[in-house]
Amino acid sequence: MLSISPWDARPLSATTRGIPLVDGIPSEEIGSRGWRPSRGDLALPALALDEAAFAGNRDLFLRWCEGAGVNVAPHAKTPMSPALARALREAGAWGTTVANIQQAAVLLANEIGGLAAGRRLGALLSAYPEVEFHAFADSPAAVAALAEAARHADRTELSVLVELGTGRAGARDRAAVEAVIAAVLAADGLVLGGVATYEGAAATPDRDETTHAIATLMERTADAFALVRRAAPHHQLLLSAGGSAYFDVVAKALAPVAKTDGNAKVILRSGALFFADHGIYARAFAEMDRRGGLVIDGVRRSAADGFRPALTLWAEVLSRPEPTLAICGFGMRDASFDQGLPVPLRLWRDGIEQQGLAHKLAVTRLNDQHAFIQVPADSTLAVGDVIAFGISHPCTCLDRWRVIYGLDADGAVTRALDTQFG
Repeated sequence: MLSISPWDARPLSATTRGIPLVDGIPSEEIGSRGWRPSRGDLALPALALDEAAFAGNRDLFLRWCEGAGVNVAPHAKTPMSPALARALREAGAWGTTVANIQQAAVLLANEIGGLAAGRRLGALLSAYPEVEFHAFADSPAAVAALAEAARHADRTELSVLVELGTGRAGARDRAAVEAVIAAVLAADGLVLGGVATYEGAAATPDRDETTHAIATLMERTADAFALVRRAAPHHQLLLSAGGSAYFDVVAKALAPVAKTDGNAKVILRSGALFFADHGIYARAFAEMDRRGGLVIDGVRRSAADGFRPALTLWAEVLSRPEPTLAICGFGMRDASFDQGLPVPLRLWRDGIEQQGLAHKLAVTRLNDQHAFIQVPADSTLAVGDVIAFGISHPCTCLDRWRVIYGLDADGAVTRALDTQFG
């Protein structure tokens, strides 16, 4: 496990959110209590992880990566959970991706800012000299910041990936790429490590426009790789891309480039797909099936069927003030809403599942800590009912929680997973 000090574990006693209000329970004993959110054993709302779904998504994607000739460094900023990052590494992930100095572990998937940020990064790296580290740069100014980091960390070969981009950060043309390469070659303590990009920022609501934009970005990435290879003829280089919603497109474009080179690796930075969801990733996997699905061991499989949503938000009904309105005990502080509102999945009353009720409900809007639920006037939904909701966009849901709960196939809590969002 390649990790950095911001992931030093904090005791679960630091927060009571979601935990029954009982003092003195060691975190390692939580999985033995037999708690079930469906029975109201947890202080709701609570966020839970379907352990089998997460493991299945992990194994499916790693098998696909092996067959596609690519590697993955899962983006740690999705769960910020040391335990889950460790599980992905132990299952075969190449490394871990982070977005800023606080998350720094193996591959810094962003620029770090100016010289002051370089000094902060250098101080962090000096404390962990054994960590393999790669950072992005899309300008000579970003390179200067990394050179400052290398100097403070006393590193002689800090790896820099030239970042290509569209819609977000990243060099926009050949001249900008050449300027970054020249700056790295001229700097003490830095080496060219490869090329990176993020294809997700190229996506638009128009399918054909998105296809063209990503294809163009992949061509630019391959061209930039050729320039870096010319400047660093003997180094093993990395070709890195985002790889959650369009990992099939990325691999098809970049894996042949690495194979032809013979001394390069493709590193995807996928994070959210390990959790999947009932929103944007469900739609992304359906689009992937339209493009041909997943090919594993020569067999074509459905991405939409293969990846299963692993996160569930549990909440209880607080009020039914009008015949067609119910208020649930969660809101914008508990659930993602930037890519779609939560979806009612299942419903329990006094620990017994009530069939046929949840699918007739709909979340219409959120306050800070209240969800407005549209209800059929004749529904028997009652105060105290517990509802399991699916979410859209795991990243912006997980970052609201300091503790998430693993659940087994029967819906019982297996463990508590602390997160490190600060």
